[in-house]
Amino acid sequence: MELAQLRYFVAVVEEGGFTRAGARLHVSQPGVSAQVAQLERELGQRLLDRSGRRVTPTEAGRAVLAYARAALAAVEGVRRTAEEFSGLLRGRVALGLVPGAAGAVVDGFDVVEVLGAFHDEHPGVEISLSEDTSERMLAALLRGELDLAVVGLPGEPPPGVSCQVVLDEPLVAAVREDDPLVAAAVNGVIPLAALRGRALIGLPRGTGLRGVLERACAQAGFAPRVDFEAAAPAVLVRLAARGLGVAVVPSGAESAAGPRADVDTGTDPSGSGNGNGNGNGRLCALRITEPELTGTVALAWRADGPSGPAARKLLERLRSGAPRRPAP
Repeated sequence: MELAQLRYFVAVVEEGGFTRAGARLHVSQPGVSAQVAQLERELGQRLLDRSGRRVTPTEAGRAVLAYARAALAAVEGVRRTAEEFSGLLRGRVALGLVPGAAGAVVDGFDVVEVLGAFHDEHPGVEISLSEDTSERMLAALLRGELDLAVVGLPGEPPPGVSCQVVLDEPLVAAVREDDPLVAAAVNGVIPLAALRGRALIGLPRGTGLRGVLERACAQAGFAPRVDFEAAAPAVLVRLAARGLGVAVVPSGAESAAGPRADVDTGTDPSGSGNGNGNGNGRLCALRITEPELTGTVALAWRADGPSGPAARKLLERLRSGAPRRPAP
């Protein structure tokens, strides 16, 4: 049994197929298939079910998978420890981001600038970036597939995860100024119940902000009707500007509509025109209360700390550059 066989087996399971695993490993598909087949012969067990469109582990494969990952992690730990004694920071750091986090600057916290400065100081460290929903990234953190992640939190972080809040903003309903919600608002404020039955525009399931919305609506006795989903708040706002529904976004995101939609963050509902004449209406941002909803974005890592020195160093750099806010 060789480490390469375990690495190929794990990659096939995670990618759901030999071709994608080969692309990830920069190895030909037949080479990956041959190595995994050799591992199965050595163990005397079929580890993968190849009958469906997606390759999945068998019962024996699922049992072996945990040990294979542990073996690979142990070898990586040996390598990282030896490099730490050399005084030269090397290795690989896997960082996950919620969509849009790389382009946002919050209270001077700029992920891209931090990563750039870190790379300049430690060119031997490979940084892997990926975007996903917060739910999947938190699970990947706990499995050891990610070292660090910038995630949205619908509440308390899950057990085994530590975090530092970098953004904590109230959620607002962004609607065209001719929407009935604007006329019904009192001083620019609406109760959550006013969204019952309305066509909503929100982030996808599994994101922190979507979790906040769904949890609050469930407590209020109704399920939110989300007709449109998009990963970026700026897109949600543009959809609202076209009159497709009510966008539930963090306060300030309504300004991201740019020149395609005028934005009014005030409370005067007297305007009745539909803006610039091209179908985009002027937007109003209405604060949601009863209860007040808050969107929280946090830097997250495993509670026992990242395993490698490079990830620990990057975490230190990110934490020092991030604004400090109370934990949820």
